[in-house]
Amino acid sequence: MTSSKNSYDVVVVGGGHNGLVAASYLARAGVSVLLLERLPHTGGAAVSAQAFAGQPARLSRYSYLVSLLPEQLIADLGLDLRLVSRSVASYTPTLRGGRAGGLLVERPEGDRTKESFRELTGGDDEYAAWERFYGDVGALAEVVAPTLLQPLPLEREVRERVDPAVWRDFVLNPIGETIEERFTDDTVRGVVATDALIGTFASLRDRSLVQNRCFLYHLIGNGTGEWRVPVGGMGAVTDALARAASSAGAEILTSAGVSGIRAGAEGAEVTWHDESGSHTVAARRVLANVAPWVLRILLGEGEDPDTKPQGSQLKINLLLDRLPRLRSGVDPRVAFAGTLHLAEDYRQLEAAYADASAGRMPAELPGEIYCHSLTDRSILGDSPAETHTLTYFGVHTPAALFEADPDAAKQLAVSRALAALDEHLAEPIESCLARDADGRPCIEAKVPQDIERDLAMPGGHIFHGDLDWPWAPNRTRLETPAQQWGVQTGVDSVLMCGSGSRRGGAVSGLGGHSAAQAVLAER
Repeated sequence: MTSSKNSYDVVVVGGGHNGLVAASYLARAGVSVLLLERLPHTGGAAVSAQAFAGQPARLSRYSYLVSLLPEQLIADLGLDLRLVSRSVASYTPTLRGGRAGGLLVERPEGDRTKESFRELTGGDDEYAAWERFYGDVGALAEVVAPTLLQPLPLEREVRERVDPAVWRDFVLNPIGETIEERFTDDTVRGVVATDALIGTFASLRDRSLVQNRCFLYHLIGNGTGEWRVPVGGMGAVTDALARAASSAGAEILTSAGVSGIRAGAEGAEVTWHDESGSHTVAARRVLANVAPWVLRILLGEGEDPDTKPQGSQLKINLLLDRLPRLRSGVDPRVAFAGTLHLAEDYRQLEAAYADASAGRMPAELPGEIYCHSLTDRSILGDSPAETHTLTYFGVHTPAALFEADPDAAKQLAVSRALAALDEHLAEPIESCLARDADGRPCIEAKVPQDIERDLAMPGGHIFHGDLDWPWAPNRTRLETPAQQWGVQTGVDSVLMCGSGSRRGGAVSGLGGHSAAQAVLAER
């Protein structure tokens, strides 16, 4: 299939969620849009798939929860999408002095949360510190979240609206220093710290503050930072966006791999290949929903191995015949209802970073588990009543660890991840695994190299590179719409519209929204 015209106002390269957001906004405004997607389907990392033969369950195979996607964006585009709150924020199983226990954080927090802190720490001071900490986070989120759908504010404009102590603790000082100053219990410190490390390989005391930026993005979504489950899985998000784009008049071509962009100041030509051959169209603007590293290749600059991003995560999808029992005796429907933290005490996180930095697979692999089917059973289809999905996301597993012997390294990483879970179970997780049509256990693992192969994310980096602060440095030039929205590239006719934009990262739609607004501001 080829395009219906030879030229468009805008060509969007890449049909992930940000590309679909941009196409939807632009087409609704009367802009002619062609969206080109390399894969046979749109959605990018936000897809649902039947991962195991003979099993009807549809898993969120890559990205898995929604927080940063603004409610206003959902309303603007009229998306048929329902996001559901989880009944539990987190549960962290513990083993102290040979006794199995755990830290429960309810949503919303109540007496059980306070009592759980007391049982773990022996008093109420740590929970009081927890409340103060997240009160400060909430105050920062209330200031930053409303700016995300606006042109970039300058750093000083945001700073002026935030308490100086809060700005110091979350923006200026490494988040690890703040956590160490605010909390004393190692488990509590670790639960707080994990939001700084999802998809980010860094020490909690790293002076680059990349971990602080990751932490901020994980806690400012819609001013609350709540991570919700999309009914129908992550594919429901991008399916709704694809419908919105198509119904507004955007033209979408799949199995169309873009091979080059020839760009000038006033316009560009985009070339792609499909089963029928090579095709080229002209555009006034090209929106690149690919990583900046990939965009440079498409523009003819060639590959630069020294600047290639490096992802750092282990994703494991599991399908269970039943939820496992825990040594602590807590109801599995409670323990797995939110985020289950494993080997994520503060000292364990830093030790794992030290191991990985030295080229070793972490001896204790930190990670967390989510059971979406406790919140949304629709993803299970007609599976038996006790069937459940589990999603594991591990940190501090950089791509470099899998380069020498990928299969052996992946096997080792998976075994250590499952061992961290089994430590807290009354029965091994393997005994609970469902079987596919061929009798194989229902478990699949994705390391950074798999993400790069499947989704063309360089280095398997889920954010397309290190995250930026969602505001502009004080001396930044904000003269053009592209600069004002944080989507500029080195070529006037090409704009970033994905996770590589100033406010990109996660399933937020912010990169697509910003690119669309920059185009509309030029009209």
